[in-house]
Order: sequence, then C-alpha cells, then structure tokens
Amino acid sequence: MNRASSALTRLGFEQYVSDCVLLLDNRVNKEITTRRLRVVKYRGSAHGTNEYPFLIDAKGITVLPVTQAGLAHQASEVTVSSGVAGLDQMLGVGGFYRGASILVSGTAGTGKTSLAAHFAEATCARGERCIYFAFEESPAQIVRNMRSIGLNLQPRIDAGLLRFEAARPSLFGLEMHLARMYREIGEFKPAAVIIDPISALRGEAIDVHSVLLRVIDLLKSRGITAFLTNLLNMQGELYSEDTGMSSLMDTWLALVQLASNGERNRGLYVLKSRGMSHSNQIREYQLSGAGVNLIDAYLGRAGLLTGSARITQEAIDAAEQLRRKQQGERTQREIERKRQLLERQISALRSTFQTEEEEVRQSLEHEAALEHRIQAERDAVASQRGTKK
Repeated sequence: MNRASSALTRLGFEQYVSDCVLLLDNRVNKEITTRRLRVVKYRGSAHGTNEYPFLIDAKGITVLPVTQAGLAHQASEVTVSSGVAGLDQMLGVGGFYRGASILVSGTAGTGKTSLAAHFAEATCARGERCIYFAFEESPAQIVRNMRSIGLNLQPRIDAGLLRFEAARPSLFGLEMHLARMYREIGEFKPAAVIIDPISALRGEAIDVHSVLLRVIDLLKSRGITAFLTNLLNMQGELYSEDTGMSSLMDTWLALVQLASNGERNRGLYVLKSRGMSHSNQIREYQLSGAGVNLIDAYLGRAGLLTGSARITQEAIDAAEQLRRKQQGERTQREIERKRQLLERQISALRSTFQTEEEEVRQSLEHEAALEHRIQAERDAVASQRGTKK
C-alpha cells in the first residue's frame, strides 16, 4: 500500500508479488482536500477499478462507492403529506409519492426552509425518521427560526425522529460531503432526507450534478423521499440555476416574489409533478404563527391579485355583493308589498261581488215570493168566481 502512483513501490517489484495493491491519494482542489482510494489489483476477485472517495473522522473510515443504482428502483403508490394542507390539495394525489425527489426553488426569503421544516414535521408526525442536511444554518438557528411560524422541532429531535447534520460547504470537498451523507443515511435509516440548499455546494457544475445524481440514486434505491431546496438569484432564473437537477426531480415547486401595488408577496406554483395531475395556479401564501398558509387564488379584472391589492379588492367585492343583496331584498319587499296590495284589492272586489251577489239573490227571491203571492191571490179570486184562470 503506497501513497503515490508515480512511485508505487520503492523498489518497483512489490506490486508484482503482492496479491492486493491499494493506492491512496490525497488531492487538493481550491484549498479543499479529498482522499481517494483505488484498488490497483486484487488477485482472484473481480474488483472495482474506479477511484473511491473516503472519509476519515471520529467514526472511522467511510468509503463511498461511485457506482450508481441505475434505473431499477421501485415506484411507490403511497403518498406522504408535504405538511402544508393547501399544497397537498394542489397535488392530484394529495401529497408527494413516497420515495420521490422534490425540488423547491426560490429566491431569498421565499420560505424554502419553512417548507422543508413543514415536511420534516409531517414526516416525524407519522412516526418516521427524517435527516436534515443543512449547509447555511446551524440546527439551533433553524429550530429557533421555525418557532416563529408555529413549528417546534425540538421534541422531534429529542424523540430521535429528526436529526440535523450541519456543515459549511467549504468544510469538505463535494465527494466528502457525499460520503458523509452516505454514512449518516446508512446509520440513521430515515424515511425522508432534506438537503437545504443544494445551491450551497461549491464546485464545477458537472461535479455538483454528479454528486447530487448519486445522492438521488442512493435515496431512490432505498425508497427514501428526498426534499431539496435551491436558492435562485434575485431575478428568479429557474432554468439557469437548477444545477442540472430539474430533469431528476419528480416534483418541482417554484416559489416566487409577486411584486405589485408597492409591495412584495410570496407565490407558489407546481412547475411539474410526475405521475399525477396538479394545479396550474399561482397561489399566494403567507408565513405566520400558524405556519405556511396558502390563500385561494383571487382573480380581479387586472389578473391575479395579491397582498393589499387582494384585500382591497375583496373589500370592494364584498361591498358590491352586500349592495346587490340589499337591492335584491328591497326588490323582494316591493314585490311583497304589491302582492299584498293586490290581494287586498282582490279581497275587496270579492267582498263587493259577494255583497252584490247576495243582494241580487235576495231580490230574485223577493220577486219570486211576490210572484207566488200574486199567483195565489189570482187563484183565490178565480175560485170564488168559479172561473178558470
């Protein structure tokens, strides 16, 4: 076993007489070192010939295979909640598929970490484990900040359901971060993994893509749901800064800043979600003490309204609705008044008709009685005279 490929052995013949030869290398790239291991020969075995990054720390030595899991992983039909009820409703199956990869992209301040924390809370609430790889904030800072939106993650940490692994991207090279993730995932055996954010990883784009691809392959092969966040520039250029991950993602959520009426508001939409129907709306959402709350899309005459413009338009529409309701009630009262007046008139006419009808009936009866009396008198007179009538 030697340290340099240029001088594999001191005398130059040990590599021929040895059954196994391991080559260790320590490379420095942009002031960050990466240890690599290669099996030069191992008689009687079919061994890997690639270079393998490995990590040495207090937990021992961890060697990361570079072979990928391929595309033979299973596709689950089980859904898991995002932790945000409104977001689940936007997804056709009511959440994410278990084992899927989810990417949340957005500019600073749009709430990427808040969504990640909601997902972690929902995972732990099901009694499942979640590991959170943080590259920009310490665990204590994340826990403190999430309390402001009504999430207390500390009980989940104390219960052993949530583990934070935080490190600056500059602490290791890309492959060392990958080796650390590989080891922690193998030890903790989580149901969900959060990486916040992937944009913090430093290196050539192709190297970052390679590392993230291997992470996704690893998680998919084990049926672990992956939740990744990605920080965009202030112009929110989705496609130019996704580090080539968009094609690997099963669900892609875009968080945007909606600027209107002199203010900025947050908006969310589902860019894609494989294997399910999903909403095509841009939904405004708010971060408050009750967590992430999605607001129903409100379309005004000028299009989608958010923030104070939405509140103002809602007040105007409510006032207009009240005016129409009151107008309708006035119309109903007027119709009722006219109906009652008509019924009174009909009643009066009916009463007059009945009176006249009674008078006519009595007159006819009187005439009939009078005629009967006259006829009786005629009959009496005729009888006295002995003549026929």
